[in-house]
Amino acid sequence: MCGITGWVDYARDLTHERATVEAMNNTLGNRGPDARGVWVAPHAGLGHTRNSIIDLAGGVQPMTAEENGRTLAVLTYSGEVYNFKQLRSELESRGHRFRTRSDTEVVLRSYLEWGENCAEHLEGMFGFAVWDLRTEQLVLVRDRLGIKPVFYSVRPDGILFGSEPKALLAHPDIRPVVGVPELQELFSTAKTPGQAVFRDMQELLPGHTLTVSRSGLRTRRYWTLEARPHTDDLDTTVGHIRSLLEEIVTRELVADVPLCTTLSGGIDSSVVTALAARARAAAGDEPVRTITANFVGYSENFRPDDQRDTPDAPYAAELARHVGSDHTDIVLGTADLIGSTAREAAVVAQDMPTMLGDMDTSLYLMLRATREHSTVALTGETADEIFGGFKWLHDSELVAADNFPWIEAEKRQEGSRNGQGRGLFERGLLDKLDMPAYYADAFQQTRSLTPHQAGEDAREFRMRELCYAHLTRWLPMLLDRGDRLAMASSLETRVPFCDHRLVEYVYNTPWSFKTFDGREKSLLRAAGKDLLPVSVLERPKSPYPVTQDPAYTRALHDAMAEVLADPGAPVLPLLDVAAARKAVADDSPTAHEWHSRSNLEMALGVDFWLRHYGITLEV
Repeated sequence: MCGITGWVDYARDLTHERATVEAMNNTLGNRGPDARGVWVAPHAGLGHTRNSIIDLAGGVQPMTAEENGRTLAVLTYSGEVYNFKQLRSELESRGHRFRTRSDTEVVLRSYLEWGENCAEHLEGMFGFAVWDLRTEQLVLVRDRLGIKPVFYSVRPDGILFGSEPKALLAHPDIRPVVGVPELQELFSTAKTPGQAVFRDMQELLPGHTLTVSRSGLRTRRYWTLEARPHTDDLDTTVGHIRSLLEEIVTRELVADVPLCTTLSGGIDSSVVTALAARARAAAGDEPVRTITANFVGYSENFRPDDQRDTPDAPYAAELARHVGSDHTDIVLGTADLIGSTAREAAVVAQDMPTMLGDMDTSLYLMLRATREHSTVALTGETADEIFGGFKWLHDSELVAADNFPWIEAEKRQEGSRNGQGRGLFERGLLDKLDMPAYYADAFQQTRSLTPHQAGEDAREFRMRELCYAHLTRWLPMLLDRGDRLAMASSLETRVPFCDHRLVEYVYNTPWSFKTFDGREKSLLRAAGKDLLPVSVLERPKSPYPVTQDPAYTRALHDAMAEVLADPGAPVLPLLDVAAARKAVADDSPTAHEWHSRSNLEMALGVDFWLRHYGITLEV
């Protein structure tokens, strides 16, 4: 995985602006520790940082394509195209000649063959830009599900772009300004497609291309979910899902560097791991590596909560033994979480704080530790969104609500005053944000865009709306988080469940199939039933673990007390100071619950974010 950035300006000679392009590129150093490159022409500058995965010597970027001594196009590319070998053969049959064995050159040659339509031929996760010297046009492309990020800012005479907002913020013309719409996105858990948390900045929509020319900008959607009749019976459906998963996991194991799976002991990561183990064994390769993260004393002192019935470690260990993996346990102590270093690193990685609190911090630490063992990790992320795994999808009251079900679920949680993560912010700000109206509008927009099949009954109609909401409003948030926290440590994560063919197929299966055994993720459980121990197969969903150590809450109280004592703290004008002081003094059992802690963590995160980025607030 890599970092991309660039600048197109038809009114300036960018050969004199190389230092600016390099400054933008340098902000993405963690995304590509192995190499950095910059290419500059009169009206375009491209930057690239490389995390070498395939063809370590040959995939240097920005990559140029020449013909008869003339440069035709230049590519800066991040991602993995899993069908690149098949595409290479097709392109060779069309007369293209290759000088490397990298997927990067296949992407560049695909552009030369099909132009912006090349996106339709690529299967995988990618975000890239091609500067076409023949037409002086820039083409930006993002994968179908939006696994790889592409941010951009339209300028009077061109465009700036990058894998992360920090690359754009390194340009002298971009100021970190945040107003009400941006704060709404900051506090939202139903991401608005294409919206960033800085003014004058957008995210290229998944499944879209953006072409920049002297005449302006043009966006094109090359992929979208469609509602299609599902004619397979249940047994055929389960068999097809299994076949797809076997193919997907096998081809996502391709890498010229150490690779592992992140294993939680849940059904999602366990199916990926078991299939990876089988594929490695069939190829005569060494056993698959598995990595599990846990907190010191977590399993021994585990207390069930409203989300988690069981700790991960025993199930992960059983699955690792079952498939014969090369297993490593990463153990995080409270000391790893206490203090500001890791928490602030997670904010910088994402260019924003989130309401997920120590789930972000511990995931950042886990992925950083994983990078010490492997360069690539396959994960079980996104299976819940695709197969219907969330508890709120199986709660009739939440399903019937005229809102996103996960937003309605927040209202039942202790410590969620004013909404998750917003409990310590002052009423005037919350009234301006009006998050209930924001969510209501977003939900109605999502419903109106949902693709339906003809003849759906009321329940099928509703569940398809909610499945679509998860894929377009929840999934982008999860994918951005996963990419950014992993790439902060130069770890490439792959998400087999986000293969667009699997997503299309499962989206069109009826809800009765997805719950045919009376449980969540019925189709995935059936497709993997012969792969897993019974205990793992039957384990209920357990979200990512959070620390249960009271010392962590007390450390947050101490940090918040320091902010309240600092008259120059930038977050103070946004806070309900009385509520914050009350939270700092609270040592009741409720104060140690994750939902209460997230209020403190969000306030601390916003304070650091405002300071670190020098943000101008216009609220």
